[in-house]
Amino acid sequence: MRVDLLHPWPESVAEAEAVQELLRPRVELTGPDRFATVAGLDVHYHGDDDLSAAVVVLDAATLSVVEQVVVNGKAAFPYVPGLFAFRELPALVEALERLTVTPDLLVCDGYGLAHPRGFGLACHVGVLTGLPALGVGKTPFVGAHEPPPPERGAWSPIELDGVVVGRALRTRDGVKPVYVSQGHRISLETATGQVLALTPRYRLPEPVRRADHLARHRDPAARAATTRSRATR
Repeated sequence: MRVDLLHPWPESVAEAEAVQELLRPRVELTGPDRFATVAGLDVHYHGDDDLSAAVVVLDAATLSVVEQVVVNGKAAFPYVPGLFAFRELPALVEALERLTVTPDLLVCDGYGLAHPRGFGLACHVGVLTGLPALGVGKTPFVGAHEPPPPERGAWSPIELDGVVVGRALRTRDGVKPVYVSQGHRISLETATGQVLALTPRYRLPEPVRRADHLARHRDPAARAATTRSRATR
């Protein structure tokens, strides 16, 4: 699939923040509400800087794997709160570019609008690809929210400086919520519904859970690998 690199990879904090400020106005907060294929994106670290970036494309109706790609590499930027995406984006972009199918929705392990500058990983990868994207965080990052009621599907708004930037969403009865935020070309209502639809059994959406497993267990000595279902061969 195609990814438009709209900027050089930054080498300093000032350059990275400038990229976020430059691209933030391109974020769109409305878009489609139905998706045939959904891709999960996740990165696992093997030590401090060695990483594996995985993208797993699923059929949205059956949650069966359509295609999956994993790329091994190095973190491309120092660890700086609010700029974490720049550590992972080069490897994730390479993995996305290796896909032979273009998914309809990207589900990122991370944040979108729920970010200090309103431009987290899900926003960034959505703008670069032009695809609808959302972020699902495992822990709260910015803003404040009340605990949602304990039943599956319950949520409470996440507010930052008086603006709603996401939702704390309960995907399992009595289990810790996940933190959903818009990335690009999707409404918050649609993002919430998609996370629930993609989470039939576990706390995390199936595309992200599969990507996490692939990134964790891929041989870190291999540069890259791609697999496709028989239906796509």
